[in-house]
Amino acid sequence: LLRWLVSLWGYSGQASPPLFGDFEAQRHWMEITWNLPIGDWYRQTPENDLQYWGLDYPPLTAYVSWACGWLCGALEPASVALGPSSRGYETATHKALMRFTVLALN
Repeated sequence: LLRWLVSLWGYSGQASPPLFGDFEAQRHWMEITWNLPIGDWYRQTPENDLQYWGLDYPPLTAYVSWACGWLCGALEPASVALGPSSRGYETATHKALMRFTVLALN
């Protein structure tokens, strides 16, 4: 309960372009792992700009991002839509989904 209450406050980078903070990094990693083939997760490609929150965790963690991306993609597809237009995606529903994944995985 305490963790959930703490999560109701803001977070670093909230609504602050161009990188939008840690929340955006996690969302973007879900987007990358959900949409791109595994071989492109760590490579610079037209769809994967490594300068914008490039995936920099080991593969096991990337698979966790993929699993969370699957859940978010099923419930709110726009949250893992690949492309520059999704940068800074911060709906109330997606924030709740992200917070749920943190609580569930802890």
